[in-house]
Amino acid sequence: MAAPMASRRRFGAGDLNGVLGLVVDNLSLLAFMATALIGIFGMPADLVFRRMFPGTALGVLLGNLAYTWMAHRLAARTGRQDVTAMPLGIDAPTTIGMALLVLGPAFVGYRQAGMDAMAAGEATWRLGMASLVVMGVLKFVLSFFGAWVQRTVPRAGLLGSIAGIALVLMGFLPLVEILRVPVVGFAGLGIVLYALVAKRRLPFGMPGVLGAFLVGVILYYGLGPAGLLGTGYHAPAGWQWRLGFPWPSLGFVQGLPATLPYLPLILPFGLLMVVGGINVTESARAAGEDYPTRDILLVEALATLVAGICGGVAQTTPYIGQPAYKAMGARTGYTLVTGLVIGLGGVFGYLSNLVELLPVAVLAPILVFVSIGITTQAFEATPLRYAGAVVFSFFPAIARMVAIKLGDPSIVDPAHFAALYADGTHGVSAMAVIVILGNGFIITSMIWASFVVAMIDGHVRKAAGIVALGGLFTACGLIHSVQPIGSVYLPWALDVASQSLVWQFVAAYAALAAVLLLLSLDRWNVRRA
Repeated sequence: MAAPMASRRRFGAGDLNGVLGLVVDNLSLLAFMATALIGIFGMPADLVFRRMFPGTALGVLLGNLAYTWMAHRLAARTGRQDVTAMPLGIDAPTTIGMALLVLGPAFVGYRQAGMDAMAAGEATWRLGMASLVVMGVLKFVLSFFGAWVQRTVPRAGLLGSIAGIALVLMGFLPLVEILRVPVVGFAGLGIVLYALVAKRRLPFGMPGVLGAFLVGVILYYGLGPAGLLGTGYHAPAGWQWRLGFPWPSLGFVQGLPATLPYLPLILPFGLLMVVGGINVTESARAAGEDYPTRDILLVEALATLVAGICGGVAQTTPYIGQPAYKAMGARTGYTLVTGLVIGLGGVFGYLSNLVELLPVAVLAPILVFVSIGITTQAFEATPLRYAGAVVFSFFPAIARMVAIKLGDPSIVDPAHFAALYADGTHGVSAMAVIVILGNGFIITSMIWASFVVAMIDGHVRKAAGIVALGGLFTACGLIHSVQPIGSVYLPWALDVASQSLVWQFVAAYAALAAVLLLLSLDRWNVRRA
């Protein structure tokens, strides 16, 4: 019998942990977007904070409200009081990609065409809105096929792909930021591990994330002004109220023509979010919450669409880590409060101040914990015999992390990137391989894990078919794109050198598929004891 809704705890210490973790995740991405657009490309700060932030934050608000309602509905249907809502927020890979590969370069191009800074910023903003609408429409259409993908791809492929993201992008990269201000970050990380991994009680029953946050802030603002943190301390700017209302607008219509050169980037961004949404739904199901895949994807798509129409430039996505939030004790209150904090912050402008006030070293420890939880689940929720497939699926994410963190302009500048191919004494240079392996890494991880699972189960012909599918994806750049920015293409439209690279990687998949077909013959297809 379902428990009465009134008897269910609406908000507790675990939800406070969840709020801090989810708010921190969104704040860190907003901070990156602002730093890139304002600091690197010189876009007017007022336009970023008053135009782009409010619409983006509105998508987070609406998505989290919908996921909160879905969690209450699931709790009412099952009679359980421990249901944890699916977290939703701004997507990390596409926010980084939109800022560095679409919005920033577009703004520079408008400036070089003779526009003043504000006019160029307005045009860039409309491009960002249109990009979100395009991604939202694509996600809406594909959401109706999500359940089929979930039934087709083995759990090791779904969970392994997001565990790779968690380990290296949500875990290792924040750890680097923590150790850039080690006195602050490492203390906070230790408290998170003490409270949430070792499951020890903090004084006065304080939630672990809150304890880590308070200690980090005290250390940062206590030691920093005295010069005891070296170059890790930066004095905050004064508080400013930056009001901005996310009114619906047809500005995206004006921006649609400008999206055409960027469609090879924009469409894969949307596709990856559908794949990621399927994966995180499977992750929640493994943790005990059976949310309908189609509904999770539809909410994601509609939140992105509304955000784009109302001025947002960064798409929303259900976050990986629902089991980690469940382990914190978060239930349904944390998504409701997070949505309100982020959504209202975009309107009243305090998000921009928080972005400027809170250092990454204070915010990052919770991300490391979430990455630990996700990676652990990938092994706990799949049979032990598939552990090798899960581990194998990590490698594309590691390649993506290396390409991001090196920070070498030759990795993203096409002129320099082309020279990398010539540097290889024997075949393709190692640097080019790293970037190519990392492009499309989520789908690559799913394919790699899936064909290994098929081999483990003795379905060698099926494994050959999965590998052949990988070859088709490689041919058009959906995975292993030879373009430095990871865009898709028609292989015959590339220059000769790039075509040569594409066909080498396609041939590699074809060769492996042929080998597996030979091994599938009855006389060979016997598993060792």
